[in-house]
Amino acid sequence: MNNTDEIVINGRKIGTGRPTYVIAELSANHCQDYGKAVKMIEAAKAAGADAVKLQTYTPDTMTVDSNAADFLHDRDSLWAGKSLYQLYQTAYTPWDWQPELKKLAASLDIDLFSSPFDETAVDFLEKMDVPAYKIASFEIVDIPLIEKAAATGKPLILSTGMAGKAEISEALAAARRAGAKQLVLLKCCSAYPAPAAAMHLRTIPDMHARFSVPVGLSDHTRGIEVAIAAVALGACIIEKHFTLDRSETSPDAAFSLEPGEFRELVSTLRKTEEALGTIHYGPTERETESLKFRRSLFAVEDIPAGARLTEQNVRSLRPASGLPPKDFRKIIGRRAKRLLPKGTPLQWQDLT
Repeated sequence: MNNTDEIVINGRKIGTGRPTYVIAELSANHCQDYGKAVKMIEAAKAAGADAVKLQTYTPDTMTVDSNAADFLHDRDSLWAGKSLYQLYQTAYTPWDWQPELKKLAASLDIDLFSSPFDETAVDFLEKMDVPAYKIASFEIVDIPLIEKAAATGKPLILSTGMAGKAEISEALAAARRAGAKQLVLLKCCSAYPAPAAAMHLRTIPDMHARFSVPVGLSDHTRGIEVAIAAVALGACIIEKHFTLDRSETSPDAAFSLEPGEFRELVSTLRKTEEALGTIHYGPTERETESLKFRRSLFAVEDIPAGARLTEQNVRSLRPASGLPPKDFRKIIGRRAKRLLPKGTPLQWQDLT
């Protein structure tokens, strides 16, 4: 397989020219309510998502319980006033749910995989036999974690928020050394929510050319417009946070899509894919009928037999019944073989 072109998740080919693979990120929007998590997966499937994604960590695998300044979100953060530990306490997905949620997803024919945040999470997810792994943007610098996930041989999706070219290259090299054969990068802005002006989507085709892997988008903007633009620029995966109700209190609700919005996203993506089509010149099948209404050369006055054709009695008009307009200079000065009434489409056999 040429990594530049595509990967395969659960039998689904993903890459250039393939239908966009749309991931609904559940993150913390289940509010640690198992029943809500079930409803979210059902709603994601109904909205047209190809996959749902979890996050596999505990507060203790992410950080330490400290209120020191380094561990606190600043006043401009969506989570201002909370320590990292407090945030992850309210946001994590209980591990005992995850095998059951995967069974549910399988019964609904929707993929389910996760982002592991430490090596124990990879071991846990391997027992679940998830079909892929996603490394979050903040963890792209965690080379041992990338190597651990890559060693499973599963497709590996690397989110690149904050990462420079050297860091991306290092992460890809580590994944390949550890055995990864199927790699995808996600363009991302790790701000919550992210402003559209910070997305720099023109990086997507550059990433594809520079790193020779498929490229998608992990999108933390509000709305669906940025995701649509990303697909037009070549993104083959779109990941958006998903919630049943954005008005609910959840760490991620502010930049998540509700089911109706997610359905609109998927529908618009599919129309965008149709519009992108393939490289094509010349009339399409639907344009064939229009060809007859192109311009051609007509007599715009009665031209008696033997009279010369002039710029006054010949014009380029619609429809395309006569000689092509490119022949205009060739016929001016020739004589009519017969009377050419006004409105006659000109043909070579009528001229001398």
